[in-house]
Amino acid sequence: MKIRDADILIIPGYRNSEPDHWQSRWQAKMATARRVEQAEWTKPVFEDWVASAQEAIAASNGDAVIVAHSLGVATAVHAIHRAPELAGKVRGGFFVAPPDVANPKIRPRHFMTFGPYPEDPLPFPAFVIASRDDHYTSFEKAEETAANWGALLVDAGHSGHINAQSGHGPWPEGLMVFARFMKRL
Repeated sequence: MKIRDADILIIPGYRNSEPDHWQSRWQAKMATARRVEQAEWTKPVFEDWVASAQEAIAASNGDAVIVAHSLGVATAVHAIHRAPELAGKVRGGFFVAPPDVANPKIRPRHFMTFGPYPEDPLPFPAFVIASRDDHYTSFEKAEETAANWGALLVDAGHSGHINAQSGHGPWPEGLMVFARFMKRL
């Protein structure tokens, strides 16, 4: 599948993705990309975030590809799990740096309202991109999560939380992995 033929749904995490974040940069470069907006970015409310994702998926043309980061991954997975009828509109999921939302030590604490993740296999192909030194999850937890979902795990090495703060503004390596992912769809 070509990027131009897909409805790219950008689902940011906590505090949104600032202009230097790779999600914002990709959105600016991809004509068919649109951001799933949230009413409150700094105090995420599980039901509201999931409903926003479901609305965006429902409004897609049937060839949606989800590009989610951090808490956006939890949002996307719960949105599909809670409304399985939407799964037919999603061609694939590109999930970057999923946090361990079931870990009681995670901060901010309201991340836990998004956990635990559904453990059922996803009804569409997915890549999970995980770092070995992400402060929001362990690599082992990311491996387990990807396996549960039937997703391909991509080892990002020591990349922090794969955001602008960890040096992943444009993130060209990620864009190359995304292009390979799109070719599989």
